[in-house]
Amino acid sequence: MAAFSNSICALSMSPHGSRVRTYHGRGDLMISVMLSLENDLILDKYLLFTPGPVNVAQTLRAAICKEDICHREPDFDNLLGSIEQKLISLFQIRNRARYRAVVITGSGTAANEAILSSVVGKGAILILSNGEFGERLHKTSVIHNKQTHLIEMPWGARFDIPQIAAYLTTHKIDVVAMVHHETCSGMLNPLAQIGALAKTSGALFVVDGVSSVGAEVIDMEACNIAFVSSSSSKAIGSYPGLSFVVGRKKHFKRLKQHAAKTTYLNLATFYAFLKNHSQTPNTPAVPLFFALEQALTDILREGTLKRYARIKARADLLRVGMRKLNLDFLIEEPDMCSILTTVQVPPSISVRALRDRLREKSIIIYEGKGCFADKVFQVGNIGELSDYDIRYFLASLKDVLLTLQAEAADLVAPVTPKVASLVMLPTPNRVRPKVVS
Repeated sequence: MAAFSNSICALSMSPHGSRVRTYHGRGDLMISVMLSLENDLILDKYLLFTPGPVNVAQTLRAAICKEDICHREPDFDNLLGSIEQKLISLFQIRNRARYRAVVITGSGTAANEAILSSVVGKGAILILSNGEFGERLHKTSVIHNKQTHLIEMPWGARFDIPQIAAYLTTHKIDVVAMVHHETCSGMLNPLAQIGALAKTSGALFVVDGVSSVGAEVIDMEACNIAFVSSSSSKAIGSYPGLSFVVGRKKHFKRLKQHAAKTTYLNLATFYAFLKNHSQTPNTPAVPLFFALEQALTDILREGTLKRYARIKARADLLRVGMRKLNLDFLIEEPDMCSILTTVQVPPSISVRALRDRLREKSIIIYEGKGCFADKVFQVGNIGELSDYDIRYFLASLKDVLLTLQAEAADLVAPVTPKVASLVMLPTPNRVRPKVVS
């Protein structure tokens, strides 16, 4: 009995607090015990292999529980000022004094709608779309801007740069808008090329960076970006509920020339309150501001470029592991972002079944949407995920795929050959028909 007791598994803690299994012992009995324990032991939290929301760091859990402050007091003024300076540091901005950052209580869509409803005025805007979130930009712009143009590519397809250049030559366009990372496919769209085209045509270039800021290099100056939006809950690694817009001061100042099209999301109002009062125009979600400030502190302490390299290394580790499982990706790897991999689901396997089985192992993934529904699943690699978590995910994915493939094989109906004959085999009570193949 003592020998058996010494063979039982031990538990240790991974960096994010999940239980790690280490086994000691030999023999068939121990293998049986291991398999039983493996089914009984469940991670003490979900591992969010998604593009957001994400598993947050313990430093943020502490920050969000800080003492209450009034948002109309100097305490909040200082907090907002600290956040603004840290946000600007996420971008490769050399002339920092030329840029400001406003923070909005609302998701990334709120920041995008603030830009689209505030920047265009009575002018014309061209939306470039090759996925779900490009379509959302277009849908939002149509509500606010009568002169909304669209160049639309199939989901997951690269933009045709000569086509865009020709369109800007033959049409008077004041603003060009594009999603940087198109989450539905995992594609990273080209900032420098589109920014150069916009500059040549005299148009402002605005960018949806909701899921790329904090993981990808974005040089606002070199890419001629007037405004970029993002959110707190994706690559930045904080809680959902805040978004922000970073832009050139001169472009912020010009917004007051346009008649307001919204009340809450008027970007000119946000800028005026920031500039004149170091405040937000509406009541902010103060605990989320504390968490965002801590997330930005953690990023800058690590170093932005070092962080970007670490996120990319995680993506590479996942992609190598999934290629070893003979899985194919939706788009070519040079087109992929650093935070997400879109994977084609193998034949005979249901994406929903795959997702449900992984959830049983405390792993959360995304299903494909729109034209990719039931065809792909998506694996994110941002937030507080350790190398152990990635190895656990790959092992779990292999186990679930093998299980589902085996179950699918068992459900396949036997095929009856055309030459089969019916043979009657007598029994004591009755004659039974039997198909002999």
